[in-house]
Amino acid sequence: MRYDKRDRESGNVEDRRGQRGPRGLPGGMRIPIGGRGGMSITTLLIIGGIMLLFGINPLEVLMGGGGGSRGFEVPQLPRMEQQRRPTASPGRQYDIPGLPGGKGRQTARVPRADDEMASFIKKVLADTEDVWKRVFASFGKEYKEPQMVLFSGSTRTGCGVGQAQMGPFYCPLDRKIYIDLAFYNELKRRFDAPGDFAQAYVVAHEVGHHVQMLLGIAGKVQQLKQRAMSRGDKVEANQIQVRMELQADCLAGVWSTLNHQLNNRLESGDIEEGLNAASQIGDDMIQKRTQGHVVPDAFTHGSAAQRVRWFRHGFKSGQMQDCDTFNISSSQL
Repeated sequence: MRYDKRDRESGNVEDRRGQRGPRGLPGGMRIPIGGRGGMSITTLLIIGGIMLLFGINPLEVLMGGGGGSRGFEVPQLPRMEQQRRPTASPGRQYDIPGLPGGKGRQTARVPRADDEMASFIKKVLADTEDVWKRVFASFGKEYKEPQMVLFSGSTRTGCGVGQAQMGPFYCPLDRKIYIDLAFYNELKRRFDAPGDFAQAYVVAHEVGHHVQMLLGIAGKVQQLKQRAMSRGDKVEANQIQVRMELQADCLAGVWSTLNHQLNNRLESGDIEEGLNAASQIGDDMIQKRTQGHVVPDAFTHGSAAQRVRWFRHGFKSGQMQDCDTFNISSSQL
């Protein structure tokens, strides 16, 4: 991707790298809703009671994403008016360090090995802000920018304890995206998905969840998943979540093409990197690596083929209303 020192870094980033993470918070428990390892309803109720005592909404923790079969009446994505190509946002004009010898002087910061990657991620987040502001304005809405938290190991979130093992995730309760940059090394080495655009795709996917939340899609999906879980239907809850995740992939594709139109970011091979990343983190690929066999009913993000299909669909279309993964049959996913 084409970035240099003149490109803007988002100011909506909180850097917690190197800070000691919390331990033992009840909100840090991940509650599986499908496949092996799922909890009983009784256990869920007990955990839910504990979480409420700590001021944590267990329904939001359960959310995670979702979709459903035709007739679920999930809010439709709005249509965009044709946009003229605006000028790119200017970079930061002044960057003035503290005066030497003055009061409150701080010791020089030792650069981290992942500082360059952090700078890149901040620029990607800035590009998502530029694009989605214009998209939302095209149908008369205001885009409220999400916050991003860079952390190491574990950290407090509005949804409980965020851990590096969870991978990057979006918490709708505090409207923040959480990323441990060590994930990108794992993406490259373990999942064989290198490249800067593969990293950008991950950010764009999580921002896609923020877009879903702002449009009311996430809230409707949460209700649908809760109904399925109340019936004890984990398979349907998983299917709903898969549709949610595939829509976020499609929105990432829409952002990719609009961002290139706006900022001329893409280079040869970038989209292939994104498609490869989408494929490598498909549920079937992950299940093959971790357990040696595939269990489709336990999918929560979609297969490799589905994730590639919807990212490519969004990229080719460039229109968010074409990312309706809910009002189609399962065979069309």
